[in-house]
Amino acid sequence: MANSFDRFRAHPWHGLPIGAQAPAVVEAYIEITPYDAVKYEIDKTTGYLRVDRPQGSSALPPSLYGFIPQTYCGDRVAALTPKADIGDKDPLDICVISQQRIDRAEVVVPARVLGGIRLLDGGEADDKIVAVLESDTVFNYAQELKHLPEAVVNRLIHYFGTYKMQMTGDQENSMEIVGTYGRDEALEVITASMADYIDEFAPGVRR
Repeated sequence: MANSFDRFRAHPWHGLPIGAQAPAVVEAYIEITPYDAVKYEIDKTTGYLRVDRPQGSSALPPSLYGFIPQTYCGDRVAALTPKADIGDKDPLDICVISQQRIDRAEVVVPARVLGGIRLLDGGEADDKIVAVLESDTVFNYAQELKHLPEAVVNRLIHYFGTYKMQMTGDQENSMEIVGTYGRDEALEVITASMADYIDEFAPGVRR
């Protein structure tokens, strides 16, 4: 008899593993590539990728962008962000840098964590973990966010600091860049999001 995995696709947020080496190396589900002129977002009900809206300007995402499965930005993640009232109640976002062009979304990539960008979106903690493709030997030298070229990090900061203005055409920007952080703090954020996920979706599971 066929089991459920023969008939149904695992939900990318809830059904995919975070990875045996988490939080240092995580599985990242990619929603958007650096070449997408359209913003795609996971549909939380079905698990399929949904067209959200066209990018509002000529600026394109500077890296692979998606989320870490089985994470949730709740109270623990919010507590790590100064001035945050709550987490954004979404899976934890991740940017994955690859030396080779990857131009398709809905793929899972192993990502080695280097650091993160701390953002506030209307009072909600909205961290962006920054990682490199684990199998990309070009980035073997990088162990911390500060090891990446400054221009690469600045491009990420600029994009996330302005992309909501780009999408809406509104001069009011709800995004506030609080700062960046290195590997140890990124691991703390991921660990907090893993615990928030258990609290939200599997209460009673022993951590």
